[in-house]
Amino acid sequence: MRKLELEAVTPRNSQIIRHLMQFYLYDFTRYLDIDVDEQGVFPEYPGLEEYYAGGEKLAFIIRSRRRPAGFALMERLEEREEGDYYMTEFFVLQKYRRSGVGSWAARQLFKEFQGKWKVTQLGTNLPALAFWRQVISEYTDGKFEEKVHLEQGHISQYFVSS
Repeated sequence: MRKLELEAVTPRNSQIIRHLMQFYLYDFTRYLDIDVDEQGVFPEYPGLEEYYAGGEKLAFIIRSRRRPAGFALMERLEEREEGDYYMTEFFVLQKYRRSGVGSWAARQLFKEFQGKWKVTQLGTNLPALAFWRQVISEYTDGKFEEKVHLEQGHISQYFVSS
């Protein structure tokens, strides 16, 4: 397998995640009503700077052979009944999908941040649903709970990493 790394996002390398976010938002135009502005740019992700300011929100660049291949945004939850960690956003560039890069990165984060996790997808995003169900099922040996949030159209998986 290719050389893979997870790199914490800091103010110094934050432009990488801003650029990758454009591709992420483009992918989401299939599922949400998102549009570019007059300059052809998607809107800024709200509160992105909070993910590399050093607090409860964390951001990571997924690298393959030192090149950015995707990112993960996660947060430590204050409301513990939902879990300890929440995968806020997760993205892998098309070139690296179905190659093991995303599942490797997810497992690395689960190992590094042990505790109760919540991972959520839009119910209409069938590729994301399939990805997370497979990764979480393999990681937990099938020991996870799934909940459907009918009012928002989301599906969440809950599990414990160790």
